[in-house]
Amino acid sequence: MKDYEVFHAGDVALQHGPILAGSTLAYTTYGKLNEARDNVIVYPTFFGGSHVENEWLIGENLALDPSRYFIVVPNLLGNGFSTSPSNSVASPGPSFPLVTIYDNVKLQHRLLTEQFGVRRVALAVGWSVGAQQAFHWGALYPDYVERIAPFCGSARTSRHNFLFLEGVKAALKADQSFEGGAYRKPPIEGLKAFARVYAGWGFSQAFYRSECDIKDLGFPSLEAFILGVWEARFTKADANNLLSMIATWQAADISANTTYGGDFSRALGSIKARALVMPCKTDLYFPPEDSEIEVSQMPNAELRVIPSIWGHSAGALGRNKTDAAFIDRAIKDLLSA
Repeated sequence: MKDYEVFHAGDVALQHGPILAGSTLAYTTYGKLNEARDNVIVYPTFFGGSHVENEWLIGENLALDPSRYFIVVPNLLGNGFSTSPSNSVASPGPSFPLVTIYDNVKLQHRLLTEQFGVRRVALAVGWSVGAQQAFHWGALYPDYVERIAPFCGSARTSRHNFLFLEGVKAALKADQSFEGGAYRKPPIEGLKAFARVYAGWGFSQAFYRSECDIKDLGFPSLEAFILGVWEARFTKADANNLLSMIATWQAADISANTTYGGDFSRALGSIKARALVMPCKTDLYFPPEDSEIEVSQMPNAELRVIPSIWGHSAGALGRNKTDAAFIDRAIKDLLSA
């Protein structure tokens, strides 16, 4: 049995032109919608993640408490649950079009309004690409969203972050069996190469220097860590799904739309929501310096840096209990404000 629901959105006109035929948005909910329809938390998934992997931040006595809030977790388009290269009938495999964060959030807004009649969003929260979606919620719906809590993410993908993603893409595509995306069997060697490039960026230099992979996560060696965490994850993924989500990540920019016309400062300044932006001090994708610049241009925002050597993975899957407690406490503070 499926542990998620499906919102059938029909044929959706994407931001950059094509129609995504028969679009579906996979989602799950926790808690109960109140009578005022305003106790809603939207908590989108991250790159390569699913609704299940968001559950570490949801629970009684946690900030995302289903006894108080109606928590909606929509799956990113391209992740294999929502419409993706791997399951699209109309646009399968390499023919799948560019889907932006803008497209995702517009579709999520339809889910909340058409399916549930939501009148206000109390909080938009997310990690990594989920954080980019939270920023978009604040910019695209400034009078609808009361708070945003993006952690380990940004309002716009930086040039350096874009360049990193070019590297993992190239590693995957170099596998001869990839065949330009029209592969007849999974390009396993390309996926393994993708995983090894990714491994050097998901945690910080200090994480590896301190041998946290061995001392905290219990792997007997660095090679075992690469195999057990990175290759195990990415060799199970569909290659075209990964590339679709990378394209979404690379194109992320809250100002790249007709509302703001590329004026990034104006887009940041238009976020009315009370914002708590949480970068990790050692994140190699989304460094705190980028967050400082973004927060300085937001009218109602606070920067709270996660003091962790776990890099981008400070906010990942609740693996680090200290980091998870820091994030949970910060979100509680935001919700009580």
